[in-house]
Order: sequence, then C-alpha cells, then structure tokens
Amino acid sequence: MLHPSYSDLMGTVNKRKEENEEKLNSRYSIVIAAAKRARQIIAGDEILIQEQVTKPLSNAVQELYEGNIDIVVNR
Repeated sequence: MLHPSYSDLMGTVNKRKEENEEKLNSRYSIVIAAAKRARQIIAGDEILIQEQVTKPLSNAVQELYEGNIDIVVNR
C-alpha cells in the first residue's frame, strides 16, 4: 500500500493552499504531479527529502506530503 494515502496527501496539499487558490478535488491531479516529479528525479533532479528511498515515485510522493514541492492548478 502507498503511504501516505491519496486522501491524506490531498488533505495536506490543500491545507497549504491560500484562500484564493483553487483546492485539489481530484486524485488525478495528485497522480499526475507525483509522476511528473518522479520523471524529474529520474532525469537527475535533486531529491528534496532527508530520508530517500530507491524508488523515484516514493520520493516524489514524500516530497509532496512534506511540502517540498507543491501542485499549481492551471485553468
């Protein structure tokens, strides 16, 4: 099972949003953001968390959860 869960991750990301910013309401946004960040890590970008694991996707999810990166909603 993936930790943190999608609902925990969405809640954490939405807590960091300002009042005037759009909140995430779709798991799809989390999946796309994590996959994009994992591809960046694979390409050689620096990992922004202290306790790294071998899987780029796990590192990307943890970065989202800890607030090291954020999701920007473009509409």
